[in-house]
Amino acid sequence: MRRVLIPAALVVALVSAVSAENWPQWRGPLQNGTSPETGLPVSWTATENVAWKLSLPEWSGSTPIVWGNLIFLNVAEGDALALWCVDRNGPTVLWKAPLGGGNHRERKQNMSSPSPVTDGSTVFAMTGTGVLKAFDLKGKQIWSRDIQADYGRFGLNWGYASSPLLHGDALFVQVLHGMKTDAPSYVLRIDTKTGKTVWRVERPTDAVQESPDAYTTPALVRHGTATEVVISGGDVVTGHDPATGAELWRMKGLNPGNDPYYRVVASPVVSGGLIVAPSRQNPVMAIRPGGRGDVSTSHKAWEYSRGPDVPSPVSDGTLVFLVTDNGVVHTLDLKTGRVVWGPSRLKSGTYSASPVVADGRVYATNEEGTTSVFKAGPTFELLSENPLGEYTLGSPAISQGQIFIRAGAYLFAIGKRKAG
Repeated sequence: MRRVLIPAALVVALVSAVSAENWPQWRGPLQNGTSPETGLPVSWTATENVAWKLSLPEWSGSTPIVWGNLIFLNVAEGDALALWCVDRNGPTVLWKAPLGGGNHRERKQNMSSPSPVTDGSTVFAMTGTGVLKAFDLKGKQIWSRDIQADYGRFGLNWGYASSPLLHGDALFVQVLHGMKTDAPSYVLRIDTKTGKTVWRVERPTDAVQESPDAYTTPALVRHGTATEVVISGGDVVTGHDPATGAELWRMKGLNPGNDPYYRVVASPVVSGGLIVAPSRQNPVMAIRPGGRGDVSTSHKAWEYSRGPDVPSPVSDGTLVFLVTDNGVVHTLDLKTGRVVWGPSRLKSGTYSASPVVADGRVYATNEEGTTSVFKAGPTFELLSENPLGEYTLGSPAISQGQIFIRAGAYLFAIGKRKAG
């Protein structure tokens, strides 16, 4: 039988084209807050350019994920936590799968904060209470875990909020804590088919008091033929072998003053061959992958002193956009860290959602539900300010020409869906 060989570049292009229509995890199809889609909405209000809105019982820091006609949401309602599956054409709630009880608030967040993730055949949902479950797309439970029951209670000051990272047949789950426990921080690799732990590695830190706590989500970096799992928090950034969990390298310096209250919220982002890792505002560090051991000097590409606390950075591959918690944008050259423009102010308010980049624009949403849209370019050009008038913590998701924003009382579908 004669084999037909497809060029690798074409395979990558085909896979990207398919995945671009979906938003399968918190940071999207490329795992870095960007989408290759074009023709997205620029202007809307709570009543204009809205395809539909779905009533929700409570706000959440969780981002909706989208696969084809299905939208998945982690939802809190009273004491209960659940995974909802929504028909994006309705919107109709197709099914609700229980994720257990024990919901409570920790300042802004509740225990629905981790975002679900899907590979298109299975959807995985984790809660702030440590419950991790897998379902098929019709809502049938495949397996269930209780991470706290297996490995001890979480000890973060403000509750657990990290989302799992999906890569192939692996779910990577981090538990970085220390404020309310003496137990070590650790990282898990969990088999997606069985729910069993493939490996568990402890992640030591010299951080003290609240500084071991991290609310970040793991990232993936590819360097040559190798892939590494990047974990940020506890005063350091580390790279791990996905096969064994072994720590390959460690970058120190996230907490240069050894502050005891330097917990990390904003997650690292990988773009243009660099890892951009924020801390608690100062510093933001760019790291070259591929190192071994202590890379604090050898693999630091640049450092910047005016970063975000809660919103994660985003990059279009050329520029890095840092949206601070008070709505000030700093834009840096990705390769050098040089300031290209900023500081420039967006709509006043508090920003907790992470910005996304698509169609040559940056979309940044504040807690009042206003999304500022500005050009992803070498000069600051504000294109629109779009109010929903709803308390908003979750980051936007993009799929087939639409923008999905999870606000306090509603999930909004912005714009018209493109034909698939």
